[in-house]
Amino acid sequence: MTTPTGLGRRAAPALFLAPFLVLFLATLVAPIGYALWMSLFREQAASGLGFGGTETLFVGADNYLRALADPGFRRGFLHIALYCVIYIPVMVGGALALALLVDSAMARARRFFQLAYFLPHAVPGLIAAIIWGFLYTPGLSPVVDLLRALGSDLDFLGPDAVVFSMANAAAWQWTGYNMVIFYAALQAVPRETLEAATVDGAGHLRTALAVKLPMIRSAVVLTVLFTAVGAIQLFNEPEVLRAQASSISQNWSPVMFIYQAAFTRHDYGLAAAASLLLAVLGALLSYVVTTFGNRWKEA
Repeated sequence: MTTPTGLGRRAAPALFLAPFLVLFLATLVAPIGYALWMSLFREQAASGLGFGGTETLFVGADNYLRALADPGFRRGFLHIALYCVIYIPVMVGGALALALLVDSAMARARRFFQLAYFLPHAVPGLIAAIIWGFLYTPGLSPVVDLLRALGSDLDFLGPDAVVFSMANAAAWQWTGYNMVIFYAALQAVPRETLEAATVDGAGHLRTALAVKLPMIRSAVVLTVLFTAVGAIQLFNEPEVLRAQASSISQNWSPVMFIYQAAFTRHDYGLAAAASLLLAVLGALLSYVVTTFGNRWKEA
């Protein structure tokens, strides 16, 4: 058997990494670089009368300043902050509770419940938003009709409840998905540890909270991280519900602002700048969640 030379040893890892590096550059680095380039320019009419087409002007950081100065863009972050405060604890807490219940020694028909909880995630996000829009609309929804028959005048699409309605729709879709992640992590908990807890007199609830939960901290932190980064990109629910809810503006979330800037106003420089500001927020949020998550794991 021939022993590979020093050059061969160095070339082999590069050869295996090449497909990933090519995809990484093509799908992440290149689009970010192009967005950064676009954010530094603005197109405007070549003449004051609008004749002669358009010209591209270098404006530096002006697009970033315009995005930050826009009240609609700033309000979008407030809406997303409120949405995250409601959605993340409900979804992560619900997924964790379901995973602990399915993993319990008293659980029956585990495969059935795993599939039942996961099925909502199989529905595409846009279709799920349309379904919930139907269930929230007075005159169409049997749920609203039933509540009104019982004397309730709750308006799911009103300004006071629309954020909760969006969080409910998103939680319905993603709780089962994250439950599967938590359940898989629970399967890695050593059975000997659980048996020792039982011998020491710990009940099911105490075992779940004091033994199982601390041992799947990494999965919980990872799920919170992905959920937080995904939550700031909220688009489907408000965009679909906007047709029924007057309280949802076309710039309700930062992604909706970016969409309107790019495809309605054709201000691609502003859209690129706003996208990069949102990406910076996602990076900062990832850093905060990771930092506090690591401290929790080490506690």
